[in-house]
This record gives sequence, C-alpha cells and structure tokens, in this order.
Amino acid sequence: MSDVPHFDSFEEFWPYYVREHAKKTTRVLHFTGTSLALATAAYAALKRRPRLLLLAPVLGYGLSWIGHFFVEQNRPATFTYPLWSLRGDFRMLAKMIAGTMDAEVERVMNDAQRGNGSAEHDVEPAGESSSAN
Repeated sequence: MSDVPHFDSFEEFWPYYVREHAKKTTRVLHFTGTSLALATAAYAALKRRPRLLLLAPVLGYGLSWIGHFFVEQNRPATFTYPLWSLRGDFRMLAKMIAGTMDAEVERVMNDAQRGNGSAEHDVEPAGESSSAN
C-alpha cells in the first residue's frame, strides 16, 4: 500500500487522486458508492428520516474502500486528506457523468510517465488498464 505524500492545494492533490483511481473497477465502485450515498441522503431528507443519514457514509466509503484495498491495493487518501478526497470523489463523479474521466486518467498517467510533476507525488498503481471509464 502506498504512502500519501504531502500536498499544499487541491489542484496539487488531484493528479495523485487520479493515479490512485487508475483502474476502472475502482472508479465504478466510487461512482456507485457516491451515487448511493447521495441518493440515501436525499431520500432521508425527503422522508424526514434522519437516522437513514447514517447509512450514506457506509455506502459511499464502503464501496470506495473495497476498490482501494482489493482492486488498487492502496490506502484511501481519505485518511490523510478527508476534505480533498471528498472533493475529488465529486469531481470524479462529475467527470464520469460527463464522460471525460477516461481522458483525465490517461492525461495524468501520461504526465506521470513523462516525469511531469514532483517525483514525490508520482505514485503509479500497477495492474489493470485504465483505458475505460
């Protein structure tokens, strides 16, 4: 499992976040978990059942962490950068809906291979191809 380097801004953190989500299966698990968490929160608010809000993070983080621990085999950045990680989840969700996340993964991975960016931030996951959203 990879160590999380230090970042001073979200924009600096974003390429690291993308590399930690290089595998399609991880991104799909995040998409599903984030979508279920949002739907659960909306349902809880509409039905005025606040106890259901407790289920939202379980769904969101549960599926996401399965992707990190078993697919990417890395440590979720949530433990070190909880707010930036959540912001990254929402940016990734938006890019997946827009159909642009594949291109973003490809761009970030290519930048890492060319050595663009700080070496301390270039942590590449091994394994599954990231060519599909």
